[in-house]
This record gives sequence, C-alpha cells and structure tokens, in this order.
Amino acid sequence: MAKTPIFKGAGVAIVTPFKGVDREVVDYDKLGELIEFQIQGGTDAIIICGTTGEASTMPDEEHLSVIEYAVKKTAGRIPVIAGAGSNETRHAIKLSQKAEELGADGLLSVTPYYNKTTQAGLIGHFSAICESVSIPVILYNVPGRTGMNINPDTLEKLCKIPNVNAIKECNLNQVSDVKAACGDELNIYSGEDGQVSLMMGAGACGVISVVSNIFPQVMHDIVAKYLAGDVAGSWELQSKCQKLVKALFCEVNPIPVKEALNIMGYNVGGCRMPLCDMQPENRAKLEKAIREFQA
Repeated sequence: MAKTPIFKGAGVAIVTPFKGVDREVVDYDKLGELIEFQIQGGTDAIIICGTTGEASTMPDEEHLSVIEYAVKKTAGRIPVIAGAGSNETRHAIKLSQKAEELGADGLLSVTPYYNKTTQAGLIGHFSAICESVSIPVILYNVPGRTGMNINPDTLEKLCKIPNVNAIKECNLNQVSDVKAACGDELNIYSGEDGQVSLMMGAGACGVISVVSNIFPQVMHDIVAKYLAGDVAGSWELQSKCQKLVKALFCEVNPIPVKEALNIMGYNVGGCRMPLCDMQPENRAKLEKAIREFQA
C-alpha cells in the first residue's frame, strides 16, 4: 500500500545553536530565529536533533527540551521530525515515545552505531521502536557515520511495518534497488545535498538537507521544480550548488554549516567537542563559496 510522505520537498537538518565558553548551553532564542528563518524561506519540514543538530552531545533532558521547543515554536506550520535514534534499542524506544508525547510529527531513527548489528538485528531494532509509537518513522541509513548499511532486502521487510514511512538514504549505490524492492511502500529522501536531482530521478520525494540551513529556498526549489516536471530547472539549481556543497562538507558536518551561519551573521556559536573550530584555510574557502553563490 502506498504511504503518503510526511513531507515532499526540502526538510532542514537544523543546527542547534549553543552559547557559553564550552558551548554548554542551548541558545533557544537563536533556535527560534532559525526556525522562523526556515519557515519564511520555504523549508518543508524541520528535522530537529539529528546529526547536524549535534544530538549525540546532548543528555536526554536537553535533547527532549530542544524537541519540545521546536514543536511549540513551529506551531503546526510545517512538520517537525525529531531525531530519536540510539545504538541501544531501549534508549531509542524511550526517546521515541517521549518525542511523540511532545508533539513531534515524525521520528528520524538512525541505524545502531559502534556496536552495530546484523540485518536481522536491524529488523528487530526498528520493529521494536516502531511498535512503541504511533507516529511515522523515517529510517536513517548513513553508513559513513555508523559503519552499518540497511540492505535493500532488509528495507523490503521493514517497509511492511505500517509506520515505517520513509528512509533518509545516504548510500547512493542502492537507491534504485531500494525503490525496486519497496515501491510506494517506502518514501525516499536524499541524505546528500549534492545528489538531490539525481535521487529524484530514482524516485525520491525530497531531501533532508544541510544546505537548507543557509539557503532554504534554493533547496526547496530543487525538489519543487523536479516534482513539477521542470527537470532541467532542477538540475540547473543543483549544478549551481555543487561548489557550495563541497565547501560545506570540507570538514566534518556540522562544523562548516555552523561557520557558514556565523559568516552570514546568524551567530549560532560553534560545535561541542570533540568537534572543533574550522581551520582558517577552509573557512576562507567556505566564505568564498558563499560569496560566489550569492553573486
């Protein structure tokens, strides 16, 4: 049975602004400004407390407080999807249930990392999470960070779970196989800003984007043009973004995108350790890429 996507378009994997010498405090006022900037800029969904939001550095109380704030600030204008994954199934269930109670419209659930698991373990892990909540779940496949891939035949089984709605797919090599295996039972979001139009051609319905933090309308338009049949226009915008995308990923995400926001005057602070400040030579390249993109 076909599943309606939580959103079509570009959802922002939004940063979490910090303040204090050690970035120990969430800057909620600044987060509110960023959410308003995103909504006014055409973003189709807010993805809060994901990789770009540095959720891995947040204790649960803070993590859930940030989700609660985002839900209240967004106030139903666009969907809020809460990162609630963990490498420990009971912990992921707890975060997922709390995020649902706080009003999240959906969940982003990453594959287990470090201890990892087998494909059978992935089915058990995600099944347990999905059975514990009633809202839609987006699976997050990012082998480069977790060392774990969700294989297409595993997704074919997982998509039979009613509230497994979509996958944020960062393994471009298997997108066509995933689409062939799952059809309309699993929506696909690109997890790579530099490959959105390509993945739209393989059946994706949007992107969960880092670039949207600084240029939300552009990323929205890449998807919107493709969905409207203006494939050439989508590819033209995608091509324009490529140098910027490379600059935004020249160091570990979210180091560059936070620095980009600071360059543009949003003053979101830096990243929590072990992430560090951007190297001066890379910052110069990033500043140049932003300037050229805006020209």
